[in-house]
Order: sequence, then structure tokens, then C-alpha cells
Amino acid sequence: MAESKAFRPNDCTCFKEAVCIDAERIYDSCSDKDCLEDLQVFFSDKTQPIIDKAASIKCKKVKVINVCVDVESVPFNKGFYSVDMTFYFLVELSAYLSPGTPAVNCCGISYFSKKVILYGSEANARVFSSHSGCCSNNEQMTAMPNAVVQIVDPICLACRYVECPAKTCCPGSVIPCQICTQVGGNFQDVQVSKEVYITLGLFTIVQLQRKVQMMIPAYDFCIPDKESEYSTGDPCEMFKKIQFPMEDFFPPRLSEFRDDCGSQNG
Repeated sequence: MAESKAFRPNDCTCFKEAVCIDAERIYDSCSDKDCLEDLQVFFSDKTQPIIDKAASIKCKKVKVINVCVDVESVPFNKGFYSVDMTFYFLVELSAYLSPGTPAVNCCGISYFSKKVILYGSEANARVFSSHSGCCSNNEQMTAMPNAVVQIVDPICLACRYVECPAKTCCPGSVIPCQICTQVGGNFQDVQVSKEVYITLGLFTIVQLQRKVQMMIPAYDFCIPDKESEYSTGDPCEMFKKIQFPMEDFFPPRLSEFRDDCGSQNG
């Protein structure tokens, strides 16, 4: 049974009470350290002419625009689910039209897809809420777990600039419109004579969670203790040497800062 202690006036002793709450329980999670080699960068009709005329380019920064996540149950393996993810990156480049001239800032879009399989348990309960009213469909589906992807902006490890035969590229057919609008310009039917490929180092945490009733307090963070078995091909030796930045996903608590200050002042 949960331990509880009644509060009395003028009683300075600490007390602890367990209460039941609705919360998202993490059933399974994995951390990944991926080296993404030779991702093509797509440019709009306004930016591609600058890339075609450039003598050299340099990758300045890469940040995540969005991650599209889809969860599907795994056949013949109850309780397990595949999490399909597509990462969209905004790539900022410096294009040098000739040696010694100032760089021209350019932005493009790149993307990458991957899949992991995690355990998410099973649930068949049907939940209805009073917040939506009686006339609307107020049923909350609980059969599928919720996938949460945490990510920090990737590291640009390499950038390649290559000639390509005259052709028509149509990245708009694979890049959603809401992603393209963040760069501006038209991404369909763009004439291309030079292409850009980048290599990224990517850190992610993927979690499968469900709404459950639980007792609090809870004292520990839920930190993944395994990596998924996904492989991107040939290893990137430099990226292997970088440790997983767990502190970026799980910031330190106040007590840890106090311990550090206490040890330094002592």
C-alpha cells in the first residue's frame, strides 16, 4: 500500500503522499547515433542558379525543420510496433561565386527516413471524455501507442559539390509543401547542373508511450539503456568518436547544480 502521513499544524516533519494521476508511461525507448552519408540537398528555382554558378560551397549550419512520425503494429508480434520517421533538414550554405569574393548565403532542404521497432504493449479500452461534448466524436483511441521523437540539431560532417548531366529535378513530389514554404520559391521542375550532398551526424531518442494511471511521486528520469539495431551502411569513423549528448535530452536537476556548487565552494 502507498505510504501517507497526515498533515498536522505546527508539524515540521516532511510528509509523503501518493496520489493517482493520468500520465504518459514510456513502455520502450532507444537512442540512436546515425551517420547519414551523401544526403542530397534540394534547392528552389531561386537558389539553384546560384549553386550552379558557384566555384565552391561550404556548409554553415543544419537544423531540423520537422519530423513526420507514423506508428504501425508489427504483424505476428503482439505488442511491438514499427515507428517510421522522416526527418526534414534546413541546410544553410555559403556559396562562393569566385575566389576572394564574399559568400552568398543559400538555403536548401534535405531529408532522411528510418524505422525502429519498439515494444508498446497492447490496449483495447475505449475512453470517452466530457471535454468534447456529446454531439461530437469524443472517443479517445487507446489501441495504438504514441511515438515521441527527441532530436538535437545534427552535425554537418562533410559537404560534396558535384556536376550532373542536364536534367529536371522534382523534389516537390517528395517534400511536403509546408516544408518547402519555409525556404521559399518553387521546388518543382527545377533545372539542375550542379548538386550538393552532405553527410550528417544525428542523435535521436525514440519513445513509445501510453496514457496510464499511476501513483506519484516518481523520482527518476526514464533514460534509454539500449540502441536500436538500425544501420546506415559504412561507418563514419569521426562520428563514432563523439559521445551521445544525453545531457541535451535530459537537463540536470537543481540538486545537481547545488552539488556542483557545494563541491567547488568546499
